[in-house]
Amino acid sequence: MPRQFVPFQTLRRQPTIVVDSTANGAALVLAHWRGAPTPASLRDDTSAGSVLRALRHPDTPGLSAQAVTANHFDVDGFIGVWSLLYPELALAHEPVLRQAALLGDFREWNWHDPLADHALRLVCWLNAKEKELFYPPFGAPVLRRREDEASIEKFEWFLPRFAEILLNPESGRAAWEPEYARVQQAAALMQSPATTLTRYPALGLVVVRTPEPLPYYGLFGPTTGSDIVLSIYDGQRYELEYKYTTWIDLESRPTLPRLPLDALAAHLNALEQSPRRWSFDGITDTGPLLRLAGNTLKKAERYADPDQRPIYPSSIAPDALEQIVVEFLRQGYTQIQPRRYWTWAEIRTAGQPLRVAE
Repeated sequence: MPRQFVPFQTLRRQPTIVVDSTANGAALVLAHWRGAPTPASLRDDTSAGSVLRALRHPDTPGLSAQAVTANHFDVDGFIGVWSLLYPELALAHEPVLRQAALLGDFREWNWHDPLADHALRLVCWLNAKEKELFYPPFGAPVLRRREDEASIEKFEWFLPRFAEILLNPESGRAAWEPEYARVQQAAALMQSPATTLTRYPALGLVVVRTPEPLPYYGLFGPTTGSDIVLSIYDGQRYELEYKYTTWIDLESRPTLPRLPLDALAAHLNALEQSPRRWSFDGITDTGPLLRLAGNTLKKAERYADPDQRPIYPSSIAPDALEQIVVEFLRQGYTQIQPRRYWTWAEIRTAGQPLRVAE
């Protein structure tokens, strides 16, 4: 009997596989969320990757459950759910599905890979149709609905239609082409002399200097293997971001824990001569940002691409800002070694006490 997608609220009514989420009472959890009870042998950088591993081990306990669910819709979770419903097709196209899941969650587009173009078209199609027909990521609260309820309609629409786009991306060109073109332009700029990257491997930091804000898929493309990005744009405009790679249990490599950004923001505010103030998100946010604040950004706006939100000029010079950020991270990580499977409790402890050296 083929598996079927069920609403998240019904998972306890029948044995259910939970993807890219976690819940008590699941027959099997396949998620990269921090602390999720994914079987050790199935851990992967993405939840879809764990699903694909499970499909290659059909004797996995719980995999015989006929119901599949997730508590939200995103590229990684959707590909995981779809793969469980169409396992033969998923395994036949595993490499491109893995790339699409990584691109959707980590925003890292490896334009040198032969499958990168195919993966980008799939993700851009999912993004475009999601926004056209439903609501953008993290947009459910605007509709006064819970994500686990509102996302059901997305799954029900996308699940029977995705195979056609996977097998023939050209059939969805009208939807995916606008974002695809933006990303291609961004990738070209990232590879041009106008952009420079400075890497601090011991800190997990990449400093990207490029003229204008870019779509994440282009901006984060060459940052694979790093977890913090300081973007420095012309006109002394800046954003510092902890990537999603430090929100989940990354399997492929050890990571450093996130540091709270309040001390860094306080130090920058003491130096800032413009009328704006530096603001920051908490360490449990999916992608904490440090930036000069205007109107408070909603989560959906912070998740959107940098070229889709205002980024304000600072009075602090680029070299000075880079040095301050680097010294803050060096101090914070002095006594900390990278490893896998940090708990949130350990991450909170690692960042205390923390201040910026004068």
